[in-house]
Amino acid sequence: IAGGKIQIDDTRWVSVGAGIRASVSSASDSAPDGTSRSTDFNLENMRLYFAGQVAKNFKLYFNTEKMWGEYGVLDAIAGLEPNEKFNLWIGRMLVPADRIEMNGPFYGLSWNQYTVPLFPSDNDPNNGANGLAGTYGRDEGVTAWGSLGKFQYAVGFFEGYAGAANQSDDPLFATRLAYHFLNKEPNPAYFTSSTYFGKAGDILTLGFAVQHQGDGYGTAAQSSSFTGYVFDGLFEKPLADGAAITIEGEYKDFEVDPQIAAAEFPMFDGKAYFGTVAYLIGGTKGTGMYQPYLRLTSNDPSAGESSSLTEIGVNYVIDGHNLRFNLNYTSGDANASGIKGKDIDTILFGVQYQI
Repeated sequence: IAGGKIQIDDTRWVSVGAGIRASVSSASDSAPDGTSRSTDFNLENMRLYFAGQVAKNFKLYFNTEKMWGEYGVLDAIAGLEPNEKFNLWIGRMLVPADRIEMNGPFYGLSWNQYTVPLFPSDNDPNNGANGLAGTYGRDEGVTAWGSLGKFQYAVGFFEGYAGAANQSDDPLFATRLAYHFLNKEPNPAYFTSSTYFGKAGDILTLGFAVQHQGDGYGTAAQSSSFTGYVFDGLFEKPLADGAAITIEGEYKDFEVDPQIAAAEFPMFDGKAYFGTVAYLIGGTKGTGMYQPYLRLTSNDPSAGESSSLTEIGVNYVIDGHNLRFNLNYTSGDANASGIKGKDIDTILFGVQYQI
């Protein structure tokens, strides 16, 4: 968690930080008339980070985010963090999931990493209203997390979907397990990144995540459970002169009963895949380094048409995830809902600052 640290005494401290992601894009056939190009200026994220330690091993985290034109609570965590092997958080936090959802928007490799179906806590169309399923991958609950050597775990229980279908008030179970075959990735808690720009050495990590909630889908009269699981992997290899190659991939499977309608909160049922390869160009002189990449996405619902998206982009990296620029071109009809959308071409320029 980013921020500048202020020491109060031997045990107490606070830190404050901020992050901004903004972009301008031009998309084909997306203007109100349906045929002209659209031009959009977006403040995609505006976050304030607060963290502190109130006593030895007792920490708190409070982060905010721009949410549909308003600003609200992103994280509010009371943590017990005694050692590397076992820690406990309670409050509002990231639900253990796949790498792209544990990255958050600031620590992905590509700008458009959310083009495969997202778990319920990252896919609530009502921004968490009526207790449907959380938003931005967050939900109220409790998570135990830690590391046993190169094995990393996070296991939690959350409110999850609390709409009409969940008459039994079943909680959401979520876990992420990962093994670091080479260097251990340098992230706080159970968070992830999809590139370290070669600064973390040799990385080869395989992860598995699963979420399940009984009565997590449907209507009060006819409900169904939700189960989703993911296998993801990250490989990064530093090369000569500061260069590095990065390969990221994921297989995701969501299971709901497609025969049960859920107009209140529709969910994807089927499989999705993506793969990304990037090359950080070494030996460059100047302020930053260029990292071109290619990302391919495919969403295959159990009912309905498949969709795909190709993203070609380049990151201009000045200070890792704290200061970088991105230019990308996307073409296709895949999106985070998993349902085939309109086939469009988009050019986007984005900026990312963190402190």
